[in-house]
Amino acid sequence: VILSDCHVPKDAMLGAENDGFVNALKILDGGRIGIGSMAVGIAQGAFEESVKYARDRVQFSKPIAEHQAIQFMLADMATRIDAARALVRRAAWLKDRGLPFKKEAAMAKLYASEMSSFVTNKAVQIHGGYGYIADYPVERMLRDAKLTEIGEGTSEIQRLVIAREVLGK
Repeated sequence: VILSDCHVPKDAMLGAENDGFVNALKILDGGRIGIGSMAVGIAQGAFEESVKYARDRVQFSKPIAEHQAIQFMLADMATRIDAARALVRRAAWLKDRGLPFKKEAAMAKLYASEMSSFVTNKAVQIHGGYGYIADYPVERMLRDAKLTEIGEGTSEIQRLVIAREVLGK
């Protein structure tokens, strides 16, 4: 869409004149909290599916949930989900109070999206060969998790935003 010689009355403007780019960046910051929330939800779903599967799947005469390797994967998944949830909530809390939240939103989005990919990979691992078939939702969750690393800025962009905020640039 090209708007050439388009005049907007002052009372119809969204924000101040020449502030469009700054406002667009603020919208991205809020969107990063949303993507972080989505990543946490995807990971939580994959975790719950994995716990259920691990309790039901019997291997060597006992549920795989009783094997230490599976327990360690579930523990790592649960820990990272809770950490990501805390980061997302903190960023949302700051935003809701009108406080600066750019760095925290980028941190939440970065950590939550990478965590979601980690957790869904572990979920596929726990499900074994079944993790790759459409009969089990973890295969879709794995694909969905990857999208959270891209939307509202890639992980590399989040790292740039965080570094600039930390360095005061």
